[in-house]
Amino acid sequence: MLEVSIFAILALFMLGGSIAMITSKQTVFSAFGFLVTMIGLGGMFALLNSQFLAIAQIMVSVGAVVILSMLTILTVNAKEENLPKEPHKYKWIMFSILLVTPFTILLYKTLIILPDHFSTIGTINAKVVGKLLFSEWVLPFEILSILLLSAMVGAIVIARKKRKRPGKKERRA
Repeated sequence: MLEVSIFAILALFMLGGSIAMITSKQTVFSAFGFLVTMIGLGGMFALLNSQFLAIAQIMVSVGAVVILSMLTILTVNAKEENLPKEPHKYKWIMFSILLVTPFTILLYKTLIILPDHFSTIGTINAKVVGKLLFSEWVLPFEILSILLLSAMVGAIVIARKKRKRPGKKERRA
């Protein structure tokens, strides 16, 4: 009963954080919603007795991605009047939900069958995951980190204001 109540509390945290992340007009509050969602996901991993994934989730998602996102948001300092108008935002959210639902059902059915296939594998611990991550999966891991870094730099470059250099005159057409 305790596990079910902890699961329900974590699920509410994740659901509330996700809704806050999507619906908030201020980007800092969206980042805080993302933070709450990632902490809830780390709690879910801890509830499943996967301490390595829980700690990795907290360190990577909360400690790196959210903090980097917040630094980017605060550096860019986007104001509400500069944001695009989104009159049909909730229609697009509903459309996305309808589009993703069949894939979610398929994933759920696959995950129900999956534990039978893993019963033949021995114990998986942090050493095995680390060895696989830094031997067979090192290239995709590094490509993903470069992609995230370039996305952050691109967001800063796009959002920064053009400054006039002193001493240069503007041309008139």
